[in-house]
Parts: sequence; structure tokens; C-alpha cells
Amino acid sequence: MKTTIFPEKIDNHYHGKRIALWVFAVVTVVTIARSLVHIIAADGGAQSIATIPLDTFTAAGARTVVLMFAYWGISQLLMGLVYLLALLRYRAMIPLMYLLMAAEYALRLVAGRLKPIETAQTAPGAVGNYVLIPLALVMFWLALPGKNRRIDGHAS
Repeated sequence: MKTTIFPEKIDNHYHGKRIALWVFAVVTVVTIARSLVHIIAADGGAQSIATIPLDTFTAAGARTVVLMFAYWGISQLLMGLVYLLALLRYRAMIPLMYLLMAAEYALRLVAGRLKPIETAQTAPGAVGNYVLIPLALVMFWLALPGKNRRIDGHAS
């Protein structure tokens, strides 16, 4: 198992189930798109998506939240680019990427419990935590090498 999560050779040879590769591609696109919303949107998605009532904050407080969302978007973009790199060039790392994904969303869930914020409705990201953790763990399992499951970087 150690060599499957931390492969001795990081190359573009993927030995898991094809479905895990396709799901990884979808999650990668969504991660990059979501990050760009946080970076580009005027409110960083804080009020328009996450339903944080910025209009009840002071102007300085609202600007701070928007900036924090932009910072978060930058972190998401970098993670999304690492996912994209794994998908396009280093597929041997996809099981590890799924574990990192599960850890990220689990830690988001913990942080949200420890430091709750007021929102007008349940934010999509809050729901996403509950979906992505089990999805990433199941896809991790399916991404592990199995007998006759090799998909080279050029063959898929």
C-alpha cells in the first residue's frame, strides 16, 4: 500500500479503475472553476454563493471577508493546478491526490465546526464537505492499482 500512495516512480502510469480517473478530472475542473469565482467575483462568492450577509458588515469588515475569499481562491487554484498536473502528467499520484482531497474537506468540516459563521442559508461548500469526503475515499480505493487495471497516460 505504501508504494501505491507514495509511488517509487512518479510517472504517467495509472493502474486504478477508469471511473476514478474520470471523477478526478471532474473534481479538478470544478476546483479550478470554483477558485476563479473566489478570485474574480466582486464579493468573492461570499454573499452571492455562500450567503454570508456582507451587507450587514461594516465596509471594512466586508472588504476583509472578500479578501479572505480571494486568498482562499488562490489556495484552491494552486491545489487545482496540482490536480491538473497529476491528471495530465503524473497519474501515478492520483491515489495520493484523493487522500489529500479527503483530508482537505475533512479539515474544512472541522474548521467550520470550530469556527462557525452566520449565513442566510446553507452554503454549497458546507454541503460539499459531506459529499466530497466519502467520494474522495471511495475514489481513492478505486484508484489503487489492481490486477490488469493499467491505463497509461497515452491510452486513456
